[in-house]
Amino acid sequence: MHDEDGGVPRRGGLAGRGIRIRIALGTAVVLAAVNPWTVSDVAQAAAPAAPVSVSAPTSASGSGSASVRWTTERVAPGVQVRTGVIRNTGVTPVWTVTVQAPAVNRLTGAPTWAPLSDRTWADTTARQLTDAGFRPRVERVPWEGYADTPRGTMGWQVRVGSYATQAEAQSASQAVTAGGFRVAVEWTGYDGRQAADRQSVHVAVIDPAAFRGTVESTHDSSVADRETTSAVAARTGSLVAVNGGFFITADADGVQGTNAGLAAYDGTLESMASGTRAALILADGGRRPRIADLSTTVTARAGSSSYAVQGINRVPGKVRNCGRPGATPTELPRHDLTCAEADDLVKFTPRFRAALPEGAGTQVVLDATHHVVSAGPRGGTVPAGGSVLQGIGAAADWLSAHSRKGERISVREDIRDTAGRRVELGSRDSIVSAAPTLVKNGRADIDATAEGTLDPLDLSFGFAWSNVRQPRTMAGIDRRGRLLLVTVDGRQPGVSEGFTLAEGATFMRSLGAEQALNLDGGGSSAMVVGGKLVNITSDATGERPVGDTIQVLPPHHN
Repeated sequence: MHDEDGGVPRRGGLAGRGIRIRIALGTAVVLAAVNPWTVSDVAQAAAPAAPVSVSAPTSASGSGSASVRWTTERVAPGVQVRTGVIRNTGVTPVWTVTVQAPAVNRLTGAPTWAPLSDRTWADTTARQLTDAGFRPRVERVPWEGYADTPRGTMGWQVRVGSYATQAEAQSASQAVTAGGFRVAVEWTGYDGRQAADRQSVHVAVIDPAAFRGTVESTHDSSVADRETTSAVAARTGSLVAVNGGFFITADADGVQGTNAGLAAYDGTLESMASGTRAALILADGGRRPRIADLSTTVTARAGSSSYAVQGINRVPGKVRNCGRPGATPTELPRHDLTCAEADDLVKFTPRFRAALPEGAGTQVVLDATHHVVSAGPRGGTVPAGGSVLQGIGAAADWLSAHSRKGERISVREDIRDTAGRRVELGSRDSIVSAAPTLVKNGRADIDATAEGTLDPLDLSFGFAWSNVRQPRTMAGIDRRGRLLLVTVDGRQPGVSEGFTLAEGATFMRSLGAEQALNLDGGGSSAMVVGGKLVNITSDATGERPVGDTIQVLPPHHN
């Protein structure tokens, strides 16, 4: 999710007992229970013997009842797509004006704004608003069900008014702004702490035991290109496709379309990990999928001398999402932040089919056997079958010292999971990565802090991305080894509001996911079935061109 875009429901009541209600295809179930998390099995003659269950998430606030209608399409043997619209009656979201709190970016020290703060700020701000003639309300925001954040109260929001239309809220916000307050107009249906009125979900289930095709992550053409998921699906003739991992969207952050995290296609590493983050490994053409937190180490060696490569197919000195040794202002993953590297060695592969970055530093062109063809200033293109190394700072000095024509500079690549096990890439293997992990070993396990999507010490960072409902794309694997590809539409009041990260984790668990991760979302979220875009994307301009995608390809695909 490249733009601004809840807790797991408290145990207790009917929800804590995990009610199961079986429904026939095309029927609706209405549940009048406090905080219902209803699991519905969808059965039909063409479905597998053990269908995937689907769950209707609502918030811990508990009012209203859930109505769910699921339909199932058998796309191919071993491939199903299920579509559901989750409705909560008795829920009435409104437009409101949220006052922003002054804050300081923890990493840069720059002044900024946060959508919430501590109780002292909230009470003081509420008094100031009251004195100015407004009628504010103070709302407590709890920490969601993350694995690595505090519990209890996250902070407090101060809001003014409840309006039926966005235009009314915008008009009211002008008066609040004139009173000296910074504000944002928001739809309360996006709050994770109350039920959404509608959520539109698509679930693709790929069973390797029955499916005879392949599943792969692909950039399909140049890693420096951006294409819509549907365009790639049309060209590849895929059965089902979803968008993949994070990627560069602005020239200021690098080359648009290039990955901002670990990526591998056809057994070749095309982008390095941003620290240790969640990844979907599609081994053996997707027949053996698994999810793990992965890191990458790449080393260039010339004779007895070696130097660490910190990037593949990216602009030297710019590290989107950070997470690399030597990066500033942080070496840890930090979502949607571009960090700097003063001493940076970057490899470019033949899939980088664009003009190479120019600027200060040194460039070495290598042939297919890793021998130096030429050395000089940065620029040009990657030769067919060869590769290019670019260095700045101390990395440029190292390259210059080992750039004699004919000298061999080998590059060793190492991908490992958190247990230290090496991931070996074969020609039929691909990897797509994003963040954060949602489910691990069958339990919600959202490591939002470790993967850099939330910062408990900086409420100005990541709140909307993590705690607010957004369009999302997710992937999971159930205990039978079936791959689950899921999208939920969002940013569409009254149509579909999306999931918080915590709601996404709980929904994936309801599908039976033993492992799950969050992929890129927001305006990038897209699912294509049989060449047709089946979800409603959130960008006003239509389906967003993205970086890589996941394609479910029919048998005998070339």
